[in-house]
Amino acid sequence: MNIVVDKQPKCIAVLNVEVPANDAAAKREAIASNYRSQAKLSGFRPGKAPKNLVEKRFSKQISEELTEALFENACNKAMDEHKLKVCDFGFPDKITERPDGSISFETRLILAPDFDLPDYKGIEIKAPFEEVSEAEIDAHLQELRQRLANFEDISDRALQNDDIAVVDFHTTLDGKSLSEAIGEKGKYLEKRENHWLPVKEGSFLPGYAEQLVGMNEGDQKEVSLTLNEDFPIEDLRGKTLVLHTTLRKVKSMILPELNDEFAATLVPDKTLEDIKELIRTNTGAEKKAKIQEYKATQVVEKLIGLVEFELPEEILQSETQNQINVLVNEGSKQGASDEEMLEKKEEIFSTASQRAQANIRTNFILQAVAQEEGLKVTESDLISRISQIAQARKEPIKKVIKDLQSKRQIQPLRNQLLMARTIDFLVEQAKVTEVSPDELNSTLTTEEA
Repeated sequence: MNIVVDKQPKCIAVLNVEVPANDAAAKREAIASNYRSQAKLSGFRPGKAPKNLVEKRFSKQISEELTEALFENACNKAMDEHKLKVCDFGFPDKITERPDGSISFETRLILAPDFDLPDYKGIEIKAPFEEVSEAEIDAHLQELRQRLANFEDISDRALQNDDIAVVDFHTTLDGKSLSEAIGEKGKYLEKRENHWLPVKEGSFLPGYAEQLVGMNEGDQKEVSLTLNEDFPIEDLRGKTLVLHTTLRKVKSMILPELNDEFAATLVPDKTLEDIKELIRTNTGAEKKAKIQEYKATQVVEKLIGLVEFELPEEILQSETQNQINVLVNEGSKQGASDEEMLEKKEEIFSTASQRAQANIRTNFILQAVAQEEGLKVTESDLISRISQIAQARKEPIKKVIKDLQSKRQIQPLRNQLLMARTIDFLVEQAKVTEVSPDELNSTLTTEEA
């Protein structure tokens, strides 16, 4: 395979590839053989159809798969031989099958900019202790107790803190129902019947449950609430709602005792100490995964802050548009209208641009680290990941491979694996200081300020 790389300004390169006839023929035969072994043609048992019939029937698919395979091999060889750091491999173009059987094509690559790597080993980060504390185990046990709690009707006293209030309410804003005042977005809070409300701070709407304390079954009350400036529904931020409330019932939560009998209701034949150990093991695994993710985020954020370089305009525009689409979809799922999205277009563009720059900068730096350290993704790694995808889709792995090839997603998938491996390497090399959650929160607050 002959490869010529023509580097151009602004992080662009044109890759010209010529595959000798023998190599092209061998690859085509391997692909065709695979089709012959699985082909189902009328009148023939699977895998027994004549070679010429199979190749004629699947001629288009074989040619497409051949191009994809040669394209992937050429890109990998170009990166190895020319030490290219590629962010986008483009598409094979000007494909020519010559009379002698050789094949040529070219593709337009977007390269990472040249820059000097900072000192990426020994980055200092902080992380919580991985050990599961007795307080955490106790908190899990209390959650389990609440899930298995019984509820007793209370009729001889007023509602107290830690009770359950069963309420009916309808909500108004400036004398109008929420649907009248702000449209469809108000329906969520407009009306509830037989709504179970734990009487404790932070339950449902801030400040609502606390104002019900002292009410008796059957009492009615107009509860006024002024919502803060970070309330999820923007149209209600800073507004005062009135919840016209009827207390239907007062209930008390009866928690089961923490003993072996309680443990056996969770897992048969297990004692309370067994349940604690299960919680310790499961919580430890979850905590370790979260801490690893947190370390990775810190390492990447600190690393990209150590180096500056220009980003290729073309890929920056593309990634910015991708992030705009993500933000718009997120807004739509949260009930925002097209008009509201249009009003926020500058804010959306600014957020999308920041995300795009961070994503692209991260990709370039991690590729550079991977190249410097000789980190690789093997074919076994790639097949293992594709196998996971196939299992999730409940599809044969060969079908998934063909699908990924047709959508040109093999190389991006390989890149994702390489980025993950590089981040793991950086975390292993980092200087980690373990701190308590309070110390960690204090550090984060100081850095944000």
